Amino acid sequence: MQYRTLGRTGVQVSSLALGAMNFGSIGRTTQDEATAIVDAALEGGINLIDTADMYGRGESEEMVGKAIAGRRDDIVLATKANMPMSDEPNHQGSSRRWLVTALDNSLRRLGVDHVDLYQIHRWDPATSDEETLSALTDLQRAGKIRYFGSSTFPAYRIVEAQWAAREHRLSRYVTEQPSYSLLQRGIESHVLPVTEQYGLGVLVWSPLASGWLSGAVRAGREAATHRSAVLPERFDTALPANRARLDAVEKLAAVADEAGLTLIQLALGFVTAHPAVTAALVGPRTLNHLHSQLAAADTVLSDDVLDAVDAVVAPGTDLAAHEKFDATPALLDPALRRRRRPAAG
Repeated sequence: MQYRTLGRTGVQVSSLALGAMNFGSIGRTTQDEATAIVDAALEGGINLIDTADMYGRGESEEMVGKAIAGRRDDIVLATKANMPMSDEPNHQGSSRRWLVTALDNSLRRLGVDHVDLYQIHRWDPATSDEETLSALTDLQRAGKIRYFGSSTFPAYRIVEAQWAAREHRLSRYVTEQPSYSLLQRGIESHVLPVTEQYGLGVLVWSPLASGWLSGAVRAGREAATHRSAVLPERFDTALPANRARLDAVEKLAAVADEAGLTLIQLALGFVTAHPAVTAALVGPRTLNHLHSQLAAADTVLSDDVLDAVDAVVAPGTDLAAHEKFDATPALLDPALRRRRRPAAG
């Protein structure tokens, strides 16, 4: 396992990190299975565990807390807040009112008195950067969080938050958690140059593209991933975007075979090869999944292999941009990019 500095914090984290989204009802992973996965991850050299309050509405955090009991000091523990936790309109977002409550709830579920990294799960357009950063700075000063970061922020919002921290003399985001994989390379053109400019650590999610790069999605056979049952439209090859992904997967599998690698090794070796990336988050549902991912921990891709990847999916290209959740609002809502006509009268 390789270890890298998390941004400019001085904290050393493993190049593969354990994502706990599948713990509980989302991945149908029991507590015993989750604990076994955490045990094997730590034995394999992983030292960063990432979860979120909204995974199973707290279920994942509770399971992580039980799995790490008695060894908290050996783990860089990360969680996230911002997504809806109930039907109550104020039980979500990035306001001070909610973040103070959400963090206390997360600490209780995790069974700890602090987390190492507290992340804002999505940019909240209803809340100012000053409001959020001020709350996070106070929580940091209170000792409840060591550092804080963002997740799936558009590049311009990352910049705005850095400037807001400087302008208002507040602590700043020290990490960003974007989606990145062989099939989703858009962040190479905008997010990663910004994170490098500001010295942010980068923890990438979905490096196996929701199972497309696990080897379970191949031409001529039905997709055999958990996600294909939960989100069948993402794997329906009757859709043009999915046919393009399947074609790319077949070509990438050939690149992996030629290099003597599994597709998983190629996928994880690719994202961790980028100099801006600190760690790739893997989210196994089973021990077998984890072992196949740990096998990629020390994978180093040659320039020839990386060139072959570029020939399949061009740098900066997303094959499914609609699944990344980092589009600016005006790209999704036509009303935001059309000037209103004055009412006749």
